[in-house]
Amino acid sequence: MAIAKTASVTIAEMREFASFTAAEQRYIRRSLDIGLGRCDAFRVWGRNARENAAIRSQYVAYQELKALRHAIPNETGFDAVEGFIGKLTRVAAFDLAQERIDCFSSFRFLYERLLGPEARPWLPSAFCAAAALPQIQPQRRKLLLQSLSETAATAPGWSDRAPGFYPEYIAEAAA
Repeated sequence: MAIAKTASVTIAEMREFASFTAAEQRYIRRSLDIGLGRCDAFRVWGRNARENAAIRSQYVAYQELKALRHAIPNETGFDAVEGFIGKLTRVAAFDLAQERIDCFSSFRFLYERLLGPEARPWLPSAFCAAAALPQIQPQRRKLLLQSLSETAATAPGWSDRAPGFYPEYIAEAAA
């Protein structure tokens, strides 16, 4: 029974990922490779000098992730909120400024995997804060903020189940 439930949750995660745009899918895969240290992102993802520069910037921005994973505050206290949400907002703003993440769903999908399920309650706040920054173009800001559903913004609770699907780079087959 538990195996069937896990499989159905993983399939739902795959379907959700498939619903994202091609640019979002590519960015999520690359971000997971960088954020989780899965491979040499320059070798796998760098197609030109501009992409290599973007990857280098992402490596720098993502240096905060390890500390963030260990600093997720308790939901009921305010003690560690400032340090955590401030750093998370800065990293999230970097990702949103790349204009590859178009909605809260793809942002949540990525950050659940980068930080773990314990970060879920904090993701709507970080997304709103990052999306509302003046570094994000006004039209894009509007699009991003409107993508956060009322349900996600006002969720009474969050699952602590770890994600089961971590999308990876798929090399094109040679003809």
